[in-house]
Amino acid sequence: MAVPISYNVRNVRQRWQVTLLAVVGIALVVAVFAMLMAMAAGFQAALRSTGREDNAMIVQRGSGSELTSGVPLDQRNQIVVDDRIARASDGQPLATWDWVIVINVPKKDGTPTNVTFRAVPPKAFEVRDSVKIVQGRKYTPGLDEVIVGERLIDRMQGMEVGGTVKYQRKEFKIVGAFQADGGAFESEIWGDYDVIGATFQRGAGSNSLVVRMKDAKDIPALDRWLKAQPNWQLRAINEKKYYDEQAGPVAKPLKVLAFVVAFIMGIGAVFGAMNTMYAIVAARTREIGTLRALGFSRGSILFSFVVESVFLAVMAGAIGCLLAFPMNGFSTGTGQTASFSEIAFAFRITPGIVLGGMVFALVMGFLGGLLPAWRGARLPITSALREA
Repeated sequence: MAVPISYNVRNVRQRWQVTLLAVVGIALVVAVFAMLMAMAAGFQAALRSTGREDNAMIVQRGSGSELTSGVPLDQRNQIVVDDRIARASDGQPLATWDWVIVINVPKKDGTPTNVTFRAVPPKAFEVRDSVKIVQGRKYTPGLDEVIVGERLIDRMQGMEVGGTVKYQRKEFKIVGAFQADGGAFESEIWGDYDVIGATFQRGAGSNSLVVRMKDAKDIPALDRWLKAQPNWQLRAINEKKYYDEQAGPVAKPLKVLAFVVAFIMGIGAVFGAMNTMYAIVAARTREIGTLRALGFSRGSILFSFVVESVFLAVMAGAIGCLLAFPMNGFSTGTGQTASFSEIAFAFRITPGIVLGGMVFALVMGFLGGLLPAWRGARLPITSALREA
């Protein structure tokens, strides 16, 4: 015979001060876990939304980022005429070759950080068509003008439209701001390849080459062809996959940190829940004896207390997720990237994170309630009834 659930609910209401401690402890653990996971998810989302599935990113083999890559001009010229490369309405290959550097700029709070400065040809806006001007206009080729990612305006000093970007005693006027579906490009400065490239004092090549494929399935074949060329050190990879790989060195440690911190805090929460449940069992000793005398089995009493502990933990998990939700969409940035430049991103509380937090809370509640429930169920009827 099972103990009525109403019995547990009534006792939770009557002893709410005691149970509140366990609920708060578990809720805080879940909140911290959810926020750390949301940070990792937001960073990954920013890079995963960068690029297109049918774009091939061509970089130097062994390079950790575009900064350390190089694509010679003669090799670029041979690649862009390949029949697998799509062409624009004017018959020109849909390709962009970029020079990339990092420059130091101050944040709103005055702290210096690195920002990616990218020199691109006019076709870049067709190849990377997620880039949309939302303020001002595009830069004019041949002029000392640049456009900035929208996230830079929110985080950096002097990045508003009408401001200037300084590099090597030269000033570039900011004439527009752009969005890029929330991707990493929104944390960059873009300018004309010929003008900016000359300022960078680079040669005629580029750090990277991005080409639009007629068929995305041909990217592996293009990669094999590049690797088969004598004296070439290039590789081709799906552009979205390339930027997703860039997220790995940051997102994975964040996830590991989330689990480690949550595990350590979870141990404390489990002991807190255990102490609370021991106190609840001690306060109900006579009730337990009465239930046993009425014919309720040890198993039903054990189950009843475990259910009560899990119920409290689930409530705590829900509260913890609610505490973390205000962080959803909160914008931050990290400079611990392969390109050594800051990428801004927003925290993302996903359904998977909420589910993970609830499961984590449930496990803590189960472990915290099991031993006290076992003690309560093993109490002899006569000694339990004699307890005051």
